[in-house]
Amino acid sequence: MATAPTKQSILHLYHSMLKTSQSFSSYNFRTYFVRRTKSTFREIQNETDPAKLSAFYSEKAKELAVLKRSAIVNQLYGGWRLVVEEQKPERERGDT
Repeated sequence: MATAPTKQSILHLYHSMLKTSQSFSSYNFRTYFVRRTKSTFREIQNETDPAKLSAFYSEKAKELAVLKRSAIVNQLYGGWRLVVEEQKPERERGDT
């Protein structure tokens, strides 16, 4: 019988996935992965079956590794900011 991961470990995984999702430089990828992470963890919120929880945890841990690699690649090849994103003010030469 599989032992269920603790609530604290699932919350840590959730926060890690949210943080990694926020690190995408592309607005579309960033918002998609944040929404997807929230909805996925909302579905498993009231689950008590240890086998399902353990399978969910191991699957999402693998997905987190893929998400981290994808975020790094997206940061390397990030494009222009979109109009809907908050624009940083342009600095002038004398500003620090």
